[in-house]
Amino acid sequence: MPSGIAMANKAPAFWWKKPGLASRLLTPAAMAYGYFAQRNIENRIPSVVDLPVLCIGNFTLGGTGKTPVAIAFAQVARKCGYEPGIVSRGFGGTVHGVHMVDVTRDCARIVGDEPLLLAEHARVVVASDRYAAARMLKDTGCNIILMDDGFQSRRLYADYTLLVVDAIRGFGNRKIFPSGPLRAPLATQITYTDSILIIGDGVGVGQDCHVAHTKKPVYHAKLVPLANAQVAGRQFLAFAGIGHPQKFFESVKALGGIIKKEYVFADHYFFSESDIKNIAASAKAHKLTIATTAKDYVRLKTTRLSKKLEEIIVFDVHVTFEVEDCCVNLLTEMLARYRARPNLLSRSLIKNR
Repeated sequence: MPSGIAMANKAPAFWWKKPGLASRLLTPAAMAYGYFAQRNIENRIPSVVDLPVLCIGNFTLGGTGKTPVAIAFAQVARKCGYEPGIVSRGFGGTVHGVHMVDVTRDCARIVGDEPLLLAEHARVVVASDRYAAARMLKDTGCNIILMDDGFQSRRLYADYTLLVVDAIRGFGNRKIFPSGPLRAPLATQITYTDSILIIGDGVGVGQDCHVAHTKKPVYHAKLVPLANAQVAGRQFLAFAGIGHPQKFFESVKALGGIIKKEYVFADHYFFSESDIKNIAASAKAHKLTIATTAKDYVRLKTTRLSKKLEEIIVFDVHVTFEVEDCCVNLLTEMLARYRARPNLLSRSLIKNR
């Protein structure tokens, strides 16, 4: 049977179960958090950049597959002849100000892990000021902005907003942080989004009363696993520090791998030397091949720690959409909305002067 270790700062397990005692005890904090989150979404006037903007966000904290979706849109935008640029908060990084990601020089500790993955497919600017990030991308020649997250903060105007949800986890216990995984009241989030993308197979998300009542368009997609080496029949020690590690473990199995040991770390976790030594020693003692995700590996490969792992297979995913032209259709809608907002832009120029 697989065995593993659990690290601190993981998303609480009760977020994904029916509300219980832990969730109820945190209700007062959740009410306060939800009040301010809702007020921010409803009242903040976002800054507007003179480029079409697609926001790719999520309803909940934790992994939903948002990063591979952003990569898919960047790839399609390029095929359509556009030069996309991606705005990212750079969660987990330490960089300050407005920073253009350089995959040849930057490391995950500086810019975060997701921006490094995104920068393989488009220019990426990391900044807490998303408007300033979008302006930098515009100045460097980008003509479409993809905003990775940022829906709830409302700091940059989006012509079209697509929120991603994991089909299995859904909206969790439907409680607001810290009582649950929601980043703001669900009804408010759905009201202010344009469409919903459900990743994977699951029951009930598309028929959720909030989703059905607002009649928002719902799209479907799947994450298809990939690996940089042969997987079938091999026995693995698999470790991951991502929002939903079970997805990774299922990917290994889907490609025919056999997991003997599982190590689970917190999302965006930076591995210590002792972590890697323990993983390497355990794999060697049990004659197992080491496996991890592309997101975890990007936090390792710019450090000396990756050299301590003699052999490691890296797993990634790509998105396949149920409707083949989904990305093209949504980008077309975003561009149409952009062309219809000249008055909004003029007001913004006065605001941001």
